[in-house]
Amino acid sequence: MKALQYVAPREIRYDDMADPRIEDARDIVVRIDRCGICGSDLHIYHGDKLRDDAGFCIGHEAIGEVVETGRAVTRLKAGDRVLVPASVGCGACVHCLAGNVLKCSNDVEYCYGLSSRLQGCQAEGMRVPAGDFNAVPMPEGITPDQAIMLTDNLPTAWFGCRNADIAPGGTVVVVGLGPIGLMAVESAFVLGAATVFAIDLVAERRAVATSLGAIALEPQDAADIIRDATDGRMADSVVEAVGLEKTIALAVRVAGKQATVSIIGVNMNRRMEFPMARVFVNGLTLRSGMCPVARQFGELVPLIQQGRLRPERYVTDVMPLSRGAEAYAKFDAREGGTLKMILVP
Repeated sequence: MKALQYVAPREIRYDDMADPRIEDARDIVVRIDRCGICGSDLHIYHGDKLRDDAGFCIGHEAIGEVVETGRAVTRLKAGDRVLVPASVGCGACVHCLAGNVLKCSNDVEYCYGLSSRLQGCQAEGMRVPAGDFNAVPMPEGITPDQAIMLTDNLPTAWFGCRNADIAPGGTVVVVGLGPIGLMAVESAFVLGAATVFAIDLVAERRAVATSLGAIALEPQDAADIIRDATDGRMADSVVEAVGLEKTIALAVRVAGKQATVSIIGVNMNRRMEFPMARVFVNGLTLRSGMCPVARQFGELVPLIQQGRLRPERYVTDVMPLSRGAEAYAKFDAREGGTLKMILVP
């Protein structure tokens, strides 16, 4: 099959790879219809990897059709259309069965496309381990673009907002307005926020946030403007959706006393400076971590079906998988207002 391989920093190659195959009786093989490039894929693209590895298929957001099942698969069959959530679990331990794959007891690789341990989905096909558990039948009334956003981006935004303790009438700040940050703005309003400040360097992204009802700000002025607008109280809840040292510091800076800061931007720096004094003095609650994607579906699918969340609006580019290297370069450069990049094999 053809697939996108991570070769070296800023080098993605469209090339032949071995066809996915059943390796365990619980596996399924999915033919990919559409896959997405996530902001966290850019960390790999830039060379910031969890393992010293190359030549693996990248990507962790996909929808497609089941084409083969292992003999122990009972819920799915060939021909079923499925979502493949980014987060992966064994599907058998107590934590997975409770919906928290991040605490999987059996040391399953927790996300596709991070290394050769579990190949990614930016390809013509992929193997899904524990297919009955790790693939989800396509919900009724969900479009392909909505489905792609459900595989990672929207659940991560929702998870970030839930972790930020957003309450009705609250003041929320979202730092970073990529697709996840913009969906966090949308989610904050659904959760009852009265005021949402949205911070980003890119004017086009701030304009989208404004259209959602947020007060859009540039980073350099944000803290002062928020302080004036809140009579010094600052934010009750902050969602950080970038992961850079300076954006995490800004998230802490705009948080008020006893506020909650939710960090969903990926940062792999083991020696990052951190504003601990401010955290301590203001009594902040900090939460961070990866999202257990499928665990959010019970709340998100009805909100999409009812039109209260519209994640498809952030899909700006659809390109063939064969132009994957070009797509990564464009996504990385934020060219032409690019927000969400979809690839079609």
